[in-house]
Amino acid sequence: MTDTEPTDDTRLVPDEARDDPTTPAADSQAASQDTQQDTQQNASSQVINLSEKAEPAKPPRVLAIANQKGGVGKTTTAINLGTALAAIGERVLVIDLDPQGNASTGLGIERRSRRTSTYDVLMGDAPLREAVVATAVPRLSLAPSTLDLSGVELEIGQARDRAFRLRSAITPLNAGKFSGVGDFTYVLIDCPPSLNLLTVNAMTAAHAILVPLQCEFFALEGLSQLLQTVEQVKASLNPDLAIHGVVLTMFDARNNLSSQVVADVRAFMGDKVYDTIIPRNVRVSEAPSYGKPVLVYDLKCVGSEAYLRLATEVIQREREMRAG
Repeated sequence: MTDTEPTDDTRLVPDEARDDPTTPAADSQAASQDTQQDTQQNASSQVINLSEKAEPAKPPRVLAIANQKGGVGKTTTAINLGTALAAIGERVLVIDLDPQGNASTGLGIERRSRRTSTYDVLMGDAPLREAVVATAVPRLSLAPSTLDLSGVELEIGQARDRAFRLRSAITPLNAGKFSGVGDFTYVLIDCPPSLNLLTVNAMTAAHAILVPLQCEFFALEGLSQLLQTVEQVKASLNPDLAIHGVVLTMFDARNNLSSQVVADVRAFMGDKVYDTIIPRNVRVSEAPSYGKPVLVYDLKCVGSEAYLRLATEVIQREREMRAG
């Protein structure tokens, strides 16, 4: 009885056939290679198609939140309007241009985390992108400030481009970006409570100014001085600068004076005054101490609802300004 050796398929195929590209094994291997090549080509064409469909990012709209009076709600408005705009789908950058750095603190960015600040940007030591840090709020970023910013006026006061430093930093912000991918649609500049070189930089860089105005007796007096500065900037530095609107803050319905101020401001500024009025609200005052915007701290409070309405009104007014 002879033992039967196990058959090896390769031994049944002649040597010439193994090298023959027309054999089934060779056909299967070639088909597999063709499939891989087709898959790679399809993937490459999809990437090309996606890049062709993606639109280059447009320059952001720049709004300066300014009033030379302190305690009128500039920083609170910058933080919470930025958060509200982000909540309705905008991609927002808040630039903290106040040496006190309250906007940075109010958005939870600790001082030790501010490695690159708006001071470095204005001095030309770093691009604006390098200063940008993410916040806890989706689609909301911040360029923080430090106390060094208080010395900027002395350091660049004699430079010929001293009023254009911020505009030059913002101009390339969206360069090389695609719409919806790392770009910003809005830049909000939180100005210091004075009409100094920092505020002039903000006005020179901005498309429009948003003015927070506290419902108090001296409100109109401060507003007149601000409007004079705006006219001076328009005449010499930024002819396209416009007043976006006046937002009345810290309104107390129990106080007759607040209602009188609202009436006086509307009579003086007309339709430049937003319909939305920000009420005096404990939750709005508490939120910064927790490093949160009020919309994150308490979404359902009257302050949060007011800032969401203001954001909607800002967007609507933006459409009207662009159409006009």
